[in-house]
Amino acid sequence: MKPLTLKLSLLVFLSFVLFSCSKEDDGIYLNETTEIINKNVTYSKIENDILDLVNTHRNSIGIPTLTKMNIVSGVADGHTEYMIETGQISHDNFDERAQELMDNAGAKSVGENVAYGYTTAESVVKSWLKSPEHKAIIENPHFTHFGISTEANSDGRNFFTQMFIKK
Repeated sequence: MKPLTLKLSLLVFLSFVLFSCSKEDDGIYLNETTEIINKNVTYSKIENDILDLVNTHRNSIGIPTLTKMNIVSGVADGHTEYMIETGQISHDNFDERAQELMDNAGAKSVGENVAYGYTTAESVVKSWLKSPEHKAIIENPHFTHFGISTEANSDGRNFFTQMFIKK
């Protein structure tokens, strides 16, 4: 009986250690957001090209173009860094990013597209437009502003976070 109790106690302890502090709950993203939101944002060529391609597409279907907004790009930047750190594309912590933009950018609604691995602005935008869910965000006529973040991981693979807001 004693070996069984010991094994069960060890199992409970290991379960607690392994599952009590998941990556998503450790506060890393929230700390990054606070730091990212206040920094000056600069745009790379690929980021500017993505912004231009999205606006060209919106214009071609008769909906208003979007205004680039640094605070939106700053929040997107925090999520891109988070995805690189975790090694996975995701929408983890989206509610916190949306709230950050509601509190600090006057957003009434927020949308987000993420991607991984593309090497050109054309390829990532084309991919988003082929996906019904991503396309719906890009073509949402109610969004007024947007931001972008693209960063390569240590292997040189690009991660993308594109965020949209309605003011």
